[in-house]
Amino acid sequence: MDVARIMESLAEQGITVLFKADAERMREGVKPWTFVASGAPVHEDLLVRTDGVSVEACLDVCLPRLREFGLVIPE
Repeated sequence: MDVARIMESLAEQGITVLFKADAERMREGVKPWTFVASGAPVHEDLLVRTDGVSVEACLDVCLPRLREFGLVIPE
């Protein structure tokens, strides 16, 4: 899975995307990764967010939800 390609594709469609690795949560062993995608101002109602144990876990949750908004996500 090419995360950079996915993020670039979403940005080209007007979506702001953030991936974060939280050092404190990583030390605690609690879902250190956060994925946030928001659509303002192009897709005002779009906000998709999750915390996960890995980048892949976040994408497994969020990509189907983004597709429900009609966004095209590269494989």
